[in-house]
Amino acid sequence: MRELDETDVQILELLTEDARRPFSDIAERVGLSPPAVSDRVDKLKESGVIQRFTVEIDRSQLRSGVPVLVRLDVSATETAAIRDALRASDAVEHVFVTVEGDVVFSARLRADDVRGHLGDVVDLTRVADYEVTLVSETEWTPSVGGTEFALTCAECGNTVTSEGESERIGDKQYHFCCSSCASRFREQYERLSAGSE
Repeated sequence: MRELDETDVQILELLTEDARRPFSDIAERVGLSPPAVSDRVDKLKESGVIQRFTVEIDRSQLRSGVPVLVRLDVSATETAAIRDALRASDAVEHVFVTVEGDVVFSARLRADDVRGHLGDVVDLTRVADYEVTLVSETEWTPSVGGTEFALTCAECGNTVTSEGESERIGDKQYHFCCSSCASRFREQYERLSAGSE
């Protein structure tokens, strides 16, 4: 498995700024030909570094309401259910779970009834406490600069180094830190696949 080089990182930074940037523009900026950039992007997709290209929507142009940041104090048994409910809500834009177990989300809620609309988004009887903060300005600036990319072994969770392996199993690309992890994962996958037939 090859490690990412400086050119890969530059390509990722340019795609992060604009996922629709033409390969010819990227090629000019990184000193490669457009087909070479296309090959590198394909390899980044195959390795799982690039999972999909998305559109960033300015939701304020599409929906009314005031932008809020909400912190929910929930019990550990409720965290997953609350997170899933929030992800399904059209009003919610981002959902985070902290290491303390709090659920934090950003949303646009009706200004005339923030508490009532919050109750429509999440079942407040399942929440110990909550805090709503009005947001005056937002900016999302994804960056790959200064980031060290590390793939995680699909079997044991360790970091995959240059000695690791990548393998397509089923219709998905998996990464392993060593051949024994790859072998164990493949055997388990085959056992489970055979059991489901």
